[in-house]
Amino acid sequence: MRILVVEDNSDIAESITTSLKQMEHAVDVASDGIVADQLLRTEDYDLAVLDLNLPRKNGLEILKDLRAAGKDVPVLILTARADMPSRVTGLDLGADDYLTKPFHLEELEARVRALLRRRQHGGVSSLQLGSLCFDTQSREARLGDQPLNLTKRERGVLEVLLNASGRVVSKEQIVEHLFSFEDEINASTIEIYVHRLRKKLDAPDITIRTVRGLGYVLEKQ
Repeated sequence: MRILVVEDNSDIAESITTSLKQMEHAVDVASDGIVADQLLRTEDYDLAVLDLNLPRKNGLEILKDLRAAGKDVPVLILTARADMPSRVTGLDLGADDYLTKPFHLEELEARVRALLRRRQHGGVSSLQLGSLCFDTQSREARLGDQPLNLTKRERGVLEVLLNASGRVVSKEQIVEHLFSFEDEINASTIEIYVHRLRKKLDAPDITIRTVRGLGYVLEKQ
């Protein structure tokens, strides 16, 4: 999934980014409130990790404007403000969770998993279609009782297709969910990942169908 980290402390931002990438997420970073506001309005993120004390525009203002614009991206607030009024204000403005600095990366990772599971998977920890099962926490995919040997990118594509099972997903949507600005990606690359995934999903009841000019749909046969 694609996550925006909004944090002006470079050391904290780097630690969070490294942790999220190890969880197989694509990560963009903004250290400025105005830049973060623009990214959240124009890009399709699955989650925002938002600091409150930012240059030019603080996190609460960003959050307020984000919700006023009708954007429902989950927001995890990070802040050194431990007082209850600040927490209540953030939650009332539409934050989905709140984590006070300093924090352990393990707790951050757990909260990220919970928010993404709620957002992408309706709170369930596994996705099922026919004989195919994908565990959203362990990132393991199985066909029946056999594990699938998938790369990080193949797992990402499979998760996106499973979340939309029965519906067409465009190449652009796959790119938006799986790749950050620093990734060099194009439509041909997505075709390669889908081709490899098709070969590994060798099951009589599952197929990835190409809808010409629109994208791909994962469905039962």
